[in-house]
Amino acid sequence: MDNKKDHILSLWQQVCFNDDVKAFESFYYLLYNALVKFSMMYIHQKEEAEEIVTEVFVKSWINRGNMQHIQRPDTYFFVAVKNQSLNYLKKYSSIHVVPVEDSGEANLIDTANPHIQLEKKELHFYLDQSINALPQQCRIIFKLIKEDGLKYKEVAEILNISPRTVQTQLCRAMQKLSVSLAGYSVRSSIGNDSLLNILMLLAFAKIFFLAL
Repeated sequence: MDNKKDHILSLWQQVCFNDDVKAFESFYYLLYNALVKFSMMYIHQKEEAEEIVTEVFVKSWINRGNMQHIQRPDTYFFVAVKNQSLNYLKKYSSIHVVPVEDSGEANLIDTANPHIQLEKKELHFYLDQSINALPQQCRIIFKLIKEDGLKYKEVAEILNISPRTVQTQLCRAMQKLSVSLAGYSVRSSIGNDSLLNILMLLAFAKIFFLAL
């Protein structure tokens, strides 16, 4: 993580001090996908999120000479994209779009058994729905830490909240997800083996967060 951040800072300095186009291109490709995903947490529209992120990059290139003081460019870009996304929501507050996201949990699927694969796909789909049903701040914090690997302090800087608030919201997210998945296991018609899979996933998630 630190090596990546050092690399990002090095590229950013080359952009700001040397007007290095190739460095800017590398910087762009390192952050673009994560920023689009982050924007979609707010607006749930991929094309618009891509436009927002692109606009932030274009403005940063134009104003690069005045941005040499930035020592955490990755955090700066997340904050800029967040602000632009919120501005978009204010401008188009009457528009409501149902989010559709691909599951990022394919690595947990057991391809050796089609029955288990189907059950886990169903579980992952339900998990995605449960995550998307979280309150906005809980959902964003959960995804930034779980999917993007950010630390409490980094998320706090991006969202302009305290690290303590990040920790509290993450605990709330985990509690809500645990209740939701437990409810799923009761309502579901799947058998004991699949219920064991669910409990194993819950245990994995708890271990993951205790290790943070």
